[in-house]
Amino acid sequence: MNKIKKFFNKDNTVGYVFAFPFIFGFLCFSLIPMFTSFIYSFTDVSLMNMNSDIPFVGLDKYAKLISDNIFRKSLGITLKYVFISVPLKLAFALLVAFLLTRKSKMVTLYRSLYYVPSLVGGSIAVALVWKQIFARRGLINTVLADLSLHTVNWFGDQKLALYPLILMSVWQFGSSMIIFAAGLKEIPQSYYEAAMIDGANGFQRFFKITLPCLSPIVLYNLIMQTISAFMAFTQAFVITAGGPNNGTMMYALYVYNQAFKYNDMGYACAMSWVMLIVMSIITLVIFKTSKMWVFSEADS
Repeated sequence: MNKIKKFFNKDNTVGYVFAFPFIFGFLCFSLIPMFTSFIYSFTDVSLMNMNSDIPFVGLDKYAKLISDNIFRKSLGITLKYVFISVPLKLAFALLVAFLLTRKSKMVTLYRSLYYVPSLVGGSIAVALVWKQIFARRGLINTVLADLSLHTVNWFGDQKLALYPLILMSVWQFGSSMIIFAAGLKEIPQSYYEAAMIDGANGFQRFFKITLPCLSPIVLYNLIMQTISAFMAFTQAFVITAGGPNNGTMMYALYVYNQAFKYNDMGYACAMSWVMLIVMSIITLVIFKTSKMWVFSEADS
């Protein structure tokens, strides 16, 4: 009885009240849907029969993935997108953050301007603008033509169509840049002063001081941007619709098509859980390998 009273004391009750919106949202919009999708992955559920008896098919949906060529292609395209876009985005974000941490009266304005793409970059409107920029008669080809260079059919070539989407992802570097900038300001200046006294040049100071001190933040940004890249959907859906010849069929787009275009919700749920496993494995590998390159003061 005393434990129950202690659990519901005044201080705890206030905490529960403030935590309730998050707990409610997590249960209703994350945990319960995940549990439901796991059950649906073993059924032949569709949008048309959710209110009726749903046939149980066991592992048939997962077995179907093995023979699905588009599934394998979408997985490969998504992995390529992740492994190219994430390192480029983090490198560019770190470079801009390094430049913006220098003393300047306009640094606050510059940070705001560079952060804007991250606020609007995932919107449909910006995706449509990006589509026009790389169109046959868009800005990029116009510049190439003015320079007497060959124009490129970006979204008509299966081998090239993915790269404008990668560039759009890299352009949305603002959130990582802000985190890098905060980390750069936390590095003690005494480290740089001691290195300069020892005769270290700019490159040596960057690779021997800046990067090791920023390595925990690099790990955080790497994990968050990797997860975000796996869930990329808007660019492929709006700009290319997965074409040409499924050359930009991102995994999330294929899940969407199976669920709402082909009306196979069970198959889409199975695909979602496979992607969760793939993301978990890659995240685990990053965490395990981080011991070799993440620096902490306890190691010094």
